[in-house]
Amino acid sequence: MAQEKHKKKDLRSRKSKKPLCKHTEDALDQYFTTLNGDRPGDLYDLVIGEVERPLFKAVMDYTQGNQSQAAGILGINRGTLRKKLRTYLLIK
Repeated sequence: MAQEKHKKKDLRSRKSKKPLCKHTEDALDQYFTTLNGDRPGDLYDLVIGEVERPLFKAVMDYTQGNQSQAAGILGINRGTLRKKLRTYLLIK
């Protein structure tokens, strides 16, 4: 069942050939447009927070909760992964 779900996600992502960096640029353009000339604060932390949580969630889903595999996929150590998962309330 989980593999079927990943296959569907893979098919959807292949249909959209737009690279992740382009999605990011578009989202930031839209964000700045909605500011109506106001200056944002702490933009780096905002963007990292918005990107990291879904990244960690997707990788944890992909590995079916296996933190060692997830850490390997992400290229970080397991301790860092656990800290981030707690930060984003993805584990207790």
